[in-house]
Amino acid sequence: MEALFETSLTCPYCGETVSLLVDVTDAEQSYYEDCSVCCKPMAITVSVGERGSARVTARSENDT
Repeated sequence: MEALFETSLTCPYCGETVSLLVDVTDAEQSYYEDCSVCCKPMAITVSVGERGSARVTARSENDT
């Protein structure tokens, strides 16, 4: 499996589609990345399944 995975997400703040390059070497990870359009911090969560498929989600900083 490739260590980097490119995906597109919708920013929870501005609604624009942004492209992210995600490191999928860890099965579970969470981090913050600024939206490339509005610069607000998105909470990114990455989950990698047993078959190597990555699920990437973005939430606003204050969503729990």
